[in-house]
Amino acid sequence: MKSFCYTVIDELGLHARPAGFLAKEAAKYKSSVYVSKNEKKADCSRLFNLMGLAIKQGESITFMIDGEDEEEACAALEAFCRNNF
Repeated sequence: MKSFCYTVIDELGLHARPAGFLAKEAAKYKSSVYVSKNEKKADCSRLFNLMGLAIKQGESITFMIDGEDEEEACAALEAFCRNNF
């Protein structure tokens, strides 16, 4: 299992558009990808689960990736976050 933390810098937080892109990116991998904020956890490949976390600017989220392509997925998702929100 791989994981990384990311602090959202976008002034709108993780709103619908970047959340949709993130869900599509996570769905590309065979590994399970989850995002957690505080005690809440969401399947990253499901847009409505991500939106349910209500992630705002300045909040830290943790990505947890587990599966056969976890190394590749972790690196790609971390880069995706840095470049998109």
